[in-house]
Amino acid sequence: MKRKSKKKQFKKKRIEKGSKKTSIVPLLLFIGLLSLFSETMRTIPAGAISENFFNMPYELPKLNSTLVEKKYLNNTSLINQKINYQNSKNNTFLIEENFSIDKELIVAKVPEDKKQKIQLKAPIPRIVDVPKVEETIKVAAEKISTKTIIVDGEEKLIPGSSDKNITYMQILLKPNDLELNLKYAQQQGKMGNYKQTISTLERLNMLYPDNVEIKLYLLSVLVQADSPNKALTVIEEIKSSEDITPEDLETVNEIEEDVKARLAPKLWNYYADVSIGGTQNNNVNSVTKNRLQDSSDSVIAFNSPMYDRTYTQSLGLTASRKVGEASAFSINATVSDSRQNAETSDDFESYGLTFALDTTVGNQALSPYLIASKTDNQDDADAFSFMYGIGGSFAAGERSTFSYGYSYMDSKGNRNTTDTTADETNSISHGVTIGHDFLLNELISTSVGAGYTDADVKVDAGNDAETYDLNFRMNFNLPWAYLSVGDSLSWNDYKREDTSINSNVLRSDVTNTLDVILVKAVGEILPILDPNNTISMTLGFEKVFSEANIKNYDYISDSFSISFSKSFHLNK
Repeated sequence: MKRKSKKKQFKKKRIEKGSKKTSIVPLLLFIGLLSLFSETMRTIPAGAISENFFNMPYELPKLNSTLVEKKYLNNTSLINQKINYQNSKNNTFLIEENFSIDKELIVAKVPEDKKQKIQLKAPIPRIVDVPKVEETIKVAAEKISTKTIIVDGEEKLIPGSSDKNITYMQILLKPNDLELNLKYAQQQGKMGNYKQTISTLERLNMLYPDNVEIKLYLLSVLVQADSPNKALTVIEEIKSSEDITPEDLETVNEIEEDVKARLAPKLWNYYADVSIGGTQNNNVNSVTKNRLQDSSDSVIAFNSPMYDRTYTQSLGLTASRKVGEASAFSINATVSDSRQNAETSDDFESYGLTFALDTTVGNQALSPYLIASKTDNQDDADAFSFMYGIGGSFAAGERSTFSYGYSYMDSKGNRNTTDTTADETNSISHGVTIGHDFLLNELISTSVGAGYTDADVKVDAGNDAETYDLNFRMNFNLPWAYLSVGDSLSWNDYKREDTSINSNVLRSDVTNTLDVILVKAVGEILPILDPNNTISMTLGFEKVFSEANIKNYDYISDSFSISFSKSFHLNK
């Protein structure tokens, strides 16, 4: 386990460097702006619902990243909250909305002889041309803006978008008002709020099951919102209708072929992930509590700055394919950038390449991996690392999962003519981990883990150490967000005195890290910026308590962080 304090104390000899490589900031800003206007992929932030998450033809490799998984995405599938739009026993209907409704809306069942047969005076145009699906659908939606409709032999006008917006409370008060509900669906669709549009149209489809044009309208929205499974269900309803015209049937058949083609598994799938964030730290350099430190058996002042702000950004590209019936192989390349506001000497860029395989052997889920990385430091010598390992897990009942893992890491410093001692901190480390995840209920899960690492440095000047880790985490899949609270303990026992600090004391310390993480879709806060809930916002707080028998490592630090991330399915 790498520690900031350790890095600061045993910092490699500084070398003079010229201007760093061109920053990746422009590229990331371009991708970030593109994400605000793109519907390339719909991710699953906490509190969001998407059938794409539950109907992928394969599972993406987890790369044995249990730490990230438990911090951010543990048990994400439990976020799914299915809406029952019709209860056959009591004819109860539910309306889905961004906020929860404690009461069900009861709609009186319409007798068969009293059902209204409605018909749009002008049929909805052909919804899709297979090569131009989204463009044509948008055109069709615009043409629906003002339509007349026949109800009980009387012609009525569906108000256009220029009229006053319909509120959700109006829908609750008049759930059977056809004109009102059609206008509400239209307005929500134009704003990109597909969940509300689909919910309204599905309810109208149940109230007026014989109307083909409502089904066609619903189908157009489902295709635009990328809900292929629901779209196929509506297609079957349309094709079985006696009122469908030959032209509409031809169009629907084209849509069906296109939707099924989208659902067909691809040999390779390509993804991009972009993130940007910042951290405010009140003790970025692990300054001791009394601002004193040992140096060559003497006590001197600890003059490093404490407060600093760090800005980070990253871009990742992943290629994944299914191998056989129970395996998936992936290749991931990442580049990240870290810049500090005050102490710019600690700025760096990092690059990584990962090869991973997720497979199943009996009841064991196994994930072998290979990782190569490079860290390009602003002032310190560049660092390289090579890591391989394997993680495994198995279920024990419906609620418990046990996990285990082994890793090997070879870390090297870039020794050169200007930094002749950079390789003295080269190290070889071995690590093992065990863990247990428990699902308490659909909202709460827990995880506990333990680990051991043995690191040996090329030149042992007090850097060889054994580390024992223990961690606990509680996760809450709340309807409005994903919340995770964790606590971890690390005991570090060193094998030799560090004469550059204190030759009389063998270092031993313990670090307690508390953290709170909240993940939420940006669209649930600002729908205008993220109407499809594809951008995730992560808020974090971390507090570190370090207790040591050498004052250099006796410190407390707090940090607050915020980050935004978005994923793209590049060949969807």
